[in-house]
Amino acid sequence: IEAATLEDVAEFFEAYYVPNNAVLTVCGDFTRNEALRLIERHFAEIPQGKEIPPIPGEPELDATIGSTIRECVRAEVPLPRVIMAFRIPPYTDSRFHTADVASAVLGTGRASRLYRSLVRERREAKDVISMAFPLTTGAGILLLWATGFPDGDPAALEAALSREVEGLVTVRENEIERAVSVTETHLVREVEQVGQRADLISMFDQLFDDPSRINKEIGRMREVSPKDVSTFSEDFLGTNNRAVLTYMPE
Repeated sequence: IEAATLEDVAEFFEAYYVPNNAVLTVCGDFTRNEALRLIERHFAEIPQGKEIPPIPGEPELDATIGSTIRECVRAEVPLPRVIMAFRIPPYTDSRFHTADVASAVLGTGRASRLYRSLVRERREAKDVISMAFPLTTGAGILLLWATGFPDGDPAALEAALSREVEGLVTVRENEIERAVSVTETHLVREVEQVGQRADLISMFDQLFDDPSRINKEIGRMREVSPKDVSTFSEDFLGTNNRAVLTYMPE
């Protein structure tokens, strides 16, 4: 980012932010003819753009990074925090939905493993979070973190995170049901908002040439089983596929 020039940014914008690389989705209470009239009025004069260059980045990466990578940073932060990241299949891979459910089992909501163990029972962390980032080029990322207390030991915090991650090789059916329910609720709330609905339809059309995929996401999540999560954990959440960043107050 620091090496990017204004010219670099302008060239990127002109290459990719053009009509022949865009999906326009209109959601709301309108008539088709009126919508088309307004689209023509506001967008017709924009040049189509040149042929789209290849997307930057590596289209294929090894399944794992091959080791544990560590970095410790001292900065002006109020509390210590341990951030743990794992390389996972990209959003275009069917296993991403398993990653999403596994992430919810670990760290979504007060009934999740991380919150229940680290925050409520053992009081090893002030807060926890887990999320799967739906990246499409190369790989996705499963990220989780725990924020410690002022006098907390970051090594102990990392060990606590590792304990819960490694325990995910065994998962119960009711945990999967809760995680799927939480993930479904999040998606339904997004679709209820007109702007978010338009974004999702555009995204599915752009990535999969299938805007109707928005209607299939819940079904894909409901197909995830405890065995799927267990296999995913063994394949992607080991010490051979882990980056650990520790933030410490100065």
